[in-house]
Amino acid sequence: MLLISIVLGLIPLAGIGWIIYTGTMTTVDGLFEILIMLSISGVFFLNAFWELRDQGLFGKGKAAEPAKPSSSSDEG
Repeated sequence: MLLISIVLGLIPLAGIGWIIYTGTMTTVDGLFEILIMLSISGVFFLNAFWELRDQGLFGKGKAAEPAKPSSSSDEG
């Protein structure tokens, strides 16, 4: 699932590159296509980030969860 999310996140970025290369970025259609493609890429890369974080490969992950305080009482 991680690899699929990364590939599907890169495809819209290639489309943005094509829009810039062909020069249609300055039209209203080009601007809206770029916004839509950035949104699609953002969703897939966010999913890839969550997958990496859940596997412990990026960010704090599950290994760095704070320890729960002990329930011992100090009655002395």
